Amino acid sequence: MIYPPAWRQPIVDDLHGNLVPDPYRWLENPSGADTTAWLAAQDDLWRDHATGLPGRHLLHMRVAELSDAGEVMAPKWRGGRRFHLRQGPGQEHAVLYTVGADGAEDVLVDPMALDATGSTTLDAWQPDPDGRLLAYQISRHGDERSELYVLDVETGRVVDGPLDRCRYSPVAWLPGGSAFYYVRTTDGGRRVFLHTVGVASDVLVFGAGRDATTAFGLDISQDGRWLTVAATRGAAPGNDLWLADLAASPPGSPALRVVQEGVDARTAATVGRDGRMYVLTDLGAPRKRLCVGDPGGGEWVDLVPEDATAVLKDVVVLDGPDLARPLLLVGRTRHALSEIGIYDLVSGAPIGEVPLPGLGSVGSLSVRPSGGHEVWFSYMDSVTPGAVYRFDALTGETTLWAAAPGAAQVPVVESRQIVCTSADGTPVRVIVFARPGGGAGPRPTILYGYGGFGFSLTPAYSSYLLAWVEAGGVFATAQLRGGGEEGERWHRDGMLDRKQNVFDDFVAVAERLITDGWTTPTQLGICGESNGGLLVGAAITQRPDLFAAAVCSAPVLDMARYELSGLGANWRGEYGSAADPKQLRWLLGYSPYHRVRLRVDYPAVLLTSFGGDSRVDPLHARKMCAALQWATGGDRPVLLRHEDGVGHGKSATSRGVALAADMLAFLGAHTGLDFESRQLVHASRDGAPS
Repeated sequence: MIYPPAWRQPIVDDLHGNLVPDPYRWLENPSGADTTAWLAAQDDLWRDHATGLPGRHLLHMRVAELSDAGEVMAPKWRGGRRFHLRQGPGQEHAVLYTVGADGAEDVLVDPMALDATGSTTLDAWQPDPDGRLLAYQISRHGDERSELYVLDVETGRVVDGPLDRCRYSPVAWLPGGSAFYYVRTTDGGRRVFLHTVGVASDVLVFGAGRDATTAFGLDISQDGRWLTVAATRGAAPGNDLWLADLAASPPGSPALRVVQEGVDARTAATVGRDGRMYVLTDLGAPRKRLCVGDPGGGEWVDLVPEDATAVLKDVVVLDGPDLARPLLLVGRTRHALSEIGIYDLVSGAPIGEVPLPGLGSVGSLSVRPSGGHEVWFSYMDSVTPGAVYRFDALTGETTLWAAAPGAAQVPVVESRQIVCTSADGTPVRVIVFARPGGGAGPRPTILYGYGGFGFSLTPAYSSYLLAWVEAGGVFATAQLRGGGEEGERWHRDGMLDRKQNVFDDFVAVAERLITDGWTTPTQLGICGESNGGLLVGAAITQRPDLFAAAVCSAPVLDMARYELSGLGANWRGEYGSAADPKQLRWLLGYSPYHRVRLRVDYPAVLLTSFGGDSRVDPLHARKMCAALQWATGGDRPVLLRHEDGVGHGKSATSRGVALAADMLAFLGAHTGLDFESRQLVHASRDGAPS
């Protein structure tokens, strides 16, 4: 393969006495003539290669069919209304609906109605306490910068907005729906404002003078009296927390009292209808505990102590008048599998468990603002599309409330958990998926991982995984350190100076898959996105002999300069900073871009990048692609698939389908999975095999 020419600059930075070469810095400029010409040539190279990938068209059809399963999310109840998201077959985006007292369902926000190109996404939404107004946020072309609008639910008319620069903003409504707190980015960073509906100017409430990377969380108690503000500096594992009594101070100038400040722990708090402050914290409890205290101050007392093997995720209260006693429902994950415990609200004594439909993932627990005796939650697993279930505390029964709206014919898949041993002796879990009766002997395999930011890989419906396994491949999901599967200690064991543990875990899983006969180095492909792209980049530069192919999507790869673009400055708490000599040594120890070596037989590599990505700058993928194309000593291809008009997060379903099909076809071609000769089930519109 003849690669587009990429000239090497003699740039060497002296960073704290470390000579750090950067020959492709010119590729950091996205609008430079050299960069645009190089990128156009890379596009041509990828398209030529993609055209010849076996089974690409079949995969596109099958992934599209499996993606048509749709999804429905648990409702939010406000006043006499409920609000819910649902995405049906053929829809590019989920649509937000409301149902009033008359039972009629109305569309509130349909991204395709706002933009027929599919480039606009619904990022967040929050109804006011009475269900009369809706604050919703949209962004365009994947940039995630979000504009906030206010909509009259009854008429469907926009009555306020846009408020711009609302990336990741929470919305906390005051009673009556006249105003809300929200977070907006200013020249100095993000700040908390109070916005009165219909009034042009906002009141700055909190955050002035704080670090530009600070993110804020907001919560108001259901009676509207207590405001909670949380502040987290970038990706730091701890946060500060304040509480204000809005009955004793004006909303525009709340008297915020410190609940936690300067403590290396992540804590959230809210005040319940019973007047107690409920505190969810990992302070002294890496898997989290639930405490109660007086909102006026004083000590916290454990209500639900830390579980030794399960991570506490979510808490809701059921205190309806029909119940014999008020209940506390606690959502946990035990080795990444969800469970919901039932406790006595007053004493914290355990009572039982909520029956779940299987071993999978439960979303946020949703209850009526008045408490009641019912809770709704979404559920999915690897072969079950997202559906909503309802638990009735009066009967103790869990029933299906809303099924996934599609009718995808899902293949039968078997899964098993394997425990591997990492380089330092740490046990690491991996879930292996395969087709029943798929035959003995090694097979083409995809190993997927993330390992960062405390993010947990829990079971999720995936058309990508199912299409691969149906075709005869093996898919493995590794629960690596750096994630949140085993709590905050597990996260911290894979960050900063311990980041190498993540890569060691990943390699240990790969070697175990080979030892156990699932696959071989010539049949093993790896895949990861974002921080998972860093994982893949580290794996192929540290152990190129172990893998046949790799897909490195929206990756972070130049660790000496990652802080200078995108949201990189926010991640110093996770990775460290090149401005610190000690931390620079950690970063250079694994930085994939700087570990590329000449004449190494690298795996086949597909890097993917997105023009609207405001989190991870596409420059990482461009520079790494040029470095690998220059260095590789083998004949396996190094390619770049760049896509404009989308970003790091949500995108139209058709875009996701096309990307998934291309990634699978690439991995299949370079691990030996022949899709053309495999039986892929294609469903007709009525769901019957065709």
